[in-house]
Amino acid sequence: MLTPCVLGITEDSQDKKSNRILSDNNAVQPFIRFSLLALVCNECPTKHFFNANKLYIRYMSRKYKFHNKAGLYFVSFATVYWLDIFTRQVYFNVLANSVTYCRAHKDMQLYAYCFMPNHVHMVFRSSNERPMELLRDFKKYTSKKLVETIANNSQESRKEWLLWLLERAGKKSSNVSQYQLWQHHNQPIELWTDKVIKQKINYIHNNPVVVGLVTDPIHYKYSSARNYQDDHSVLEIDDPGFMG
Repeated sequence: MLTPCVLGITEDSQDKKSNRILSDNNAVQPFIRFSLLALVCNECPTKHFFNANKLYIRYMSRKYKFHNKAGLYFVSFATVYWLDIFTRQVYFNVLANSVTYCRAHKDMQLYAYCFMPNHVHMVFRSSNERPMELLRDFKKYTSKKLVETIANNSQESRKEWLLWLLERAGKKSSNVSQYQLWQHHNQPIELWTDKVIKQKINYIHNNPVVVGLVTDPIHYKYSSARNYQDDHSVLEIDDPGFMG
């Protein structure tokens, strides 16, 4: 049996080294190392996973920020445990209606999107320069509304299982009262040039093709690939004319 002492890693040494590791932009290595250690150490696997996650979350929180409040951003956020929540029309409606509301009342400018079964991609801008708050409110509302919709859906065969997992995730989070539907991080990436913007939009549109849901991007219902072919019947987006 291997122990932390055998590998020369202790909780204290991890904490002391974390700032240096993070400053070197090398947080993934200790994340992998501590996770592997958790698999071979029978005495304290939970502690090692905790420390690995702590380092990784601190790294991610420094790397991904809305530094330019007026900027154009690519964001991705997933359901907890990567649950395939969005398998029924009624759940897609919650996302679509929320986007429509945010465009009308919360100063969201949406230029690309894709609602996948377990995650969402968007390219957006906050015209009142509050992108973090906009995304926070969007996720907070949709989380509450989706949990309510799941609970009240008599046709949802996975109801008890889904609610149990969402409640389980909520209990592990210090800032969630009961259910947690979305993972906390959003990974915002500011888009500076037309080339990068087009790359991200193409990535978003090809997501359903890559995972095998459709063979052509425009065949996926909840994707702005349709909008770029002048089909605005599912969900309207803002004019991307700024790309030239």
